[in-house]
Amino acid sequence: MKLLKPLLAALAVALLSASPVIAQTPFEGKQYTRLQMPQPTEQAGKVEVIEFFWYGCSHCMDFEPLLQPWVKKLPADVVFRKVPAVFNPNWALGARLFYTFEALGLAERLNVAAFNAVQKERINLNDEKAVGDWAARQGVDRQKFLDMYKSFAVDGKVRKAAEMTQEYGFSGVPALVVGGKYLLASVGTLEDLLRVTDFLIAKNRTEIRK
Repeated sequence: MKLLKPLLAALAVALLSASPVIAQTPFEGKQYTRLQMPQPTEQAGKVEVIEFFWYGCSHCMDFEPLLQPWVKKLPADVVFRKVPAVFNPNWALGARLFYTFEALGLAERLNVAAFNAVQKERINLNDEKAVGDWAARQGVDRQKFLDMYKSFAVDGKVRKAAEMTQEYGFSGVPALVVGGKYLLASVGTLEDLLRVTDFLIAKNRTEIRK
C-alpha cells in the first residue's frame, strides 16, 4: 500500500501535466477547416504556408511582429508566401502596393512602414500621388516606384491575388492556408494562429511523405 500511493500520485501528476496538451490539440472544424476545393501549391515536395493580409487590418499589423521571427525560423522544407487579400477595389490598391514593394525588393523593408502609414499616420496610400510622395519619403525613387506601381506585371499579380481570394474562400484576415488545403482564421490569439499553423505544417509534411 505504501508503494501504491506514490505510484498513484505520480500517475495523477502525469495526467494533469498532459491534459493541457491534449486540450490544446487543434481539431478540424474548430481551429482549422479543410478547403472544399484544395488549391495547387507552387513547389512540389514542400509544405506551403500562405498568409492573406490587408494593410488596413489592425490584426494583420499586430500579427506582423510575431510572424516575421516565426518565418525566419521555418525549416528548409517549408515555403512561406504573403498574398494581399482582394475583396474590393480599395483592397486591390493595397495589393498593388505590396506587389510594387515585392518587384522592387522593398517588401521586407517597407511592409511595416506601410501598415503604420495606413493605420497610424492615416496616409491614403490608395491615392497615386500620396503613395508616390510617401515612397519618396522612404528613400525610394518616386518615378521608378510609380512606373512599377502602374506596370502590367503588377496588374497581373493583383488579378491573381483577387482570384486566390475567391478560390480559397476565407472571409477575413489574417488568414493562413497550409498545403493548399487547410485554412486558419480567428482561432483565438495571434499566438494561437501560429501554434495551429505549426501543427498543420507537421500534418502536411507527413501527408507529403506518404
